[in-house]
Amino acid sequence: MMQQQRLKQQQQQALMQQSLYHPGLLAPPQIEPILSGNLPPGFDSSTCRSVYVGNIHPQVTEPLLQEVFASTGPLEGCKLIRKDKSSYGFVDYFDRRSAALAIVTLNGRHLFGQPIKVNWAYASAQREDTSNHYNIFVGDLSPEVTDATLFACFSVYTSCSDARVMWDQKTGRSRGFGFVSFRNQQEAQSAINDLNGKWLGSRQIRCNWAAKGAGAVGEQNSDAKSVVELTSGTSDDGQEKVVNEDAPENNPQYTTVYVGNLAPEVTSVDLHRHFHALGAGVIEDVRIQRDKGFGFVRYSSHAEAARAIQLGNARLLFGKPVKCSWGSKPTPPGSSSNPLPPPAIGQIPGLSAMDLAAYQRQLALAKMAGAQAFMQPQGQRIGAPGQGIYDGGYGGIASTQPPMYF
Repeated sequence: MMQQQRLKQQQQQALMQQSLYHPGLLAPPQIEPILSGNLPPGFDSSTCRSVYVGNIHPQVTEPLLQEVFASTGPLEGCKLIRKDKSSYGFVDYFDRRSAALAIVTLNGRHLFGQPIKVNWAYASAQREDTSNHYNIFVGDLSPEVTDATLFACFSVYTSCSDARVMWDQKTGRSRGFGFVSFRNQQEAQSAINDLNGKWLGSRQIRCNWAAKGAGAVGEQNSDAKSVVELTSGTSDDGQEKVVNEDAPENNPQYTTVYVGNLAPEVTSVDLHRHFHALGAGVIEDVRIQRDKGFGFVRYSSHAEAARAIQLGNARLLFGKPVKCSWGSKPTPPGSSSNPLPPPAIGQIPGLSAMDLAAYQRQLALAKMAGAQAFMQPQGQRIGAPGQGIYDGGYGGIASTQPPMYF
């Protein structure tokens, strides 16, 4: 009896301390956090007293984690699981209110400069296995879109099983794209057809089939990355599902786009002009292997390259749909970061004066910071100003120079 009274006093003191910084917290009888991630179907948080803590900096110790989370209420237990790249942990409270308060106040808090992720903890068995589901890529997501927002958008299709927004491990911010899983292939295709170009938040989203392996949403850095695999400190087999952070889609050092299925007559100038018109970002280098039918376009950032892959894949260039994916090697540190000058327009066969003026405006808009993607019409053929112009690259780069970072 005395112990229960002591715990109640400690809880009240913790809540009073928090109310000094968050005056509205004591007003409602029940605190209900607005979650960034979508919980598994049927999950009931009404009796949950444990929270999952992800993206923990390596310097964080278990006593420090315990001290931070004790600020919202007395703890029943605290466990830190260390991993080489990103540790995680579980915090158990004596009551649900303290756990909810931890999610409200501590999610996104920086520990050693790295934002932690806080959510309800639940067993992996409560999450549906989506490994054999059909996955689509969703790009051009605005910063405010979360897992829950993305899932709500696509859950109008009854077979939608999961949705994840990819986030940057260092900053805790959205990387501007995500993945959605479906049980039914036809519904996944319908979602691509119906929602591509539709508004979600403050941007028009882009939808396409996810590259093979990229759509396994449980293997991505998302708002609920590790929660789905863990229960009371461990997963069903005692280990966290490993995130392949070295994969190109997860590694920020990959900034180069591989472009395949090129027509034999495509030159570096054509390729530069084609991708410049997409407005995906700042292009730093363009290389092409005309005899092999492929080339490379290097951007100034990983996010820009990801956007270029999404916008440029399957677009027609000289009558052939190009295939866009990540280059096989990351960009070496210290590589030149000077942007290429805008491609020369010259004489473009088959375009009227009005089309040419529109294309010039498109190029100008593409250079503006934060420009939206203005894509050329499907099948439009853009010719080179002259076949004698360099095909090996730009800025004095010889055609025989090996593409080191591709």
